Amino acid sequence: MGFLPSMLRDDRVILGFFGTAAVVTSWIMYLLLEDFRDEAEIKPDQPKTQYITQETEDNLKLTTLGTLLGHYNYAIRDTAAKIVCDRAANDGSTLDVLLWGITRPDYEERMKNLRALAMITDQNTLPLLHHDRAYSALVRSLELCVPTEHKPEDKLNDKSYDEYYLRDMAEKLCLMFVSQLLHRYEVSNKLVKAKFVEKWLVKQYWGDNPEEVIANFTQYMDVRENRVTEIVKHIIGCRKGREALVRTGLITQSTKDIIEGQGRNTRRMSYVLPIYTATDDSDENADRPLGVRHPEQSVEEQRLRHRHREAMVFNDGTRPLNSEDIIQRNLLSSPILSPLQTAEDATVTGQDTATARG
Repeated sequence: MGFLPSMLRDDRVILGFFGTAAVVTSWIMYLLLEDFRDEAEIKPDQPKTQYITQETEDNLKLTTLGTLLGHYNYAIRDTAAKIVCDRAANDGSTLDVLLWGITRPDYEERMKNLRALAMITDQNTLPLLHHDRAYSALVRSLELCVPTEHKPEDKLNDKSYDEYYLRDMAEKLCLMFVSQLLHRYEVSNKLVKAKFVEKWLVKQYWGDNPEEVIANFTQYMDVRENRVTEIVKHIIGCRKGREALVRTGLITQSTKDIIEGQGRNTRRMSYVLPIYTATDDSDENADRPLGVRHPEQSVEEQRLRHRHREAMVFNDGTRPLNSEDIIQRNLLSSPILSPLQTAEDATVTGQDTATARG
């Protein structure tokens, strides 16, 4: 009993007790102040994600959409552009106006409608163009792009020169629509029905006589890989398309029969993408493997082809690049010899002359 009173009267025990009490009190005060601080802190409200309902979108006026299209915020401009495109794609009268506009003779009006049609068209709205009126409008627009007079440099007889990338932008936009439709539906009957072959394909400068036209067209399909060849491959895949090609003189009747498997010599034929050409026993390329292109026949032909690739382009950037800006070397011009070759030729000529005199 005497130990507890003596311990309570000990200064060290009293000091330890008050020290512990001070630490506990300080810790409790810290926790209370921390809770008070968290409760007193004013936190900013988190932005709530808001979506535009279909009803709100339909109630937007054209003036409002025009203002939103000029907004400084990119997200608002992008949303407004999507609303305008969706509204135009779902409006049949708007598509009819655009299809009518791409058939106008005025180039600026035609380009404006083509760009608008390209803007509102995607993989979801592409089926809206899969009908006869749309194909007819695209073919008519392509027909307006055909020049009235052909220049010698426009002839499609060069193996190493792909003119597609220098074609007019209006023409390439129409070919883009046609190519996407054919890749989507794998059906070219509507395109053939719209007279794509008669109104545009045959009007390209293939040659000056029927034989040259067939040869250049076959060569073009053999060496080119662009949207024109893709479209023609789809056309060759249907019977009406082959009949149109024969009727316009781009392929022969025998070629059509071989494609359809009705020719007399169907066992031996060479496949030139995508034109089938029959070969007989006298053909020097009869044993060529299927699908292999004709190689160069001589070193001289290779040299001429390499020289023909050399060209100069003159364009100051104030107008679109076209075939008139490209100057190619003439195949019939004499080759440029180096000084060493000239000296060797002169030496050989002198030796031959001396031998002849002797």
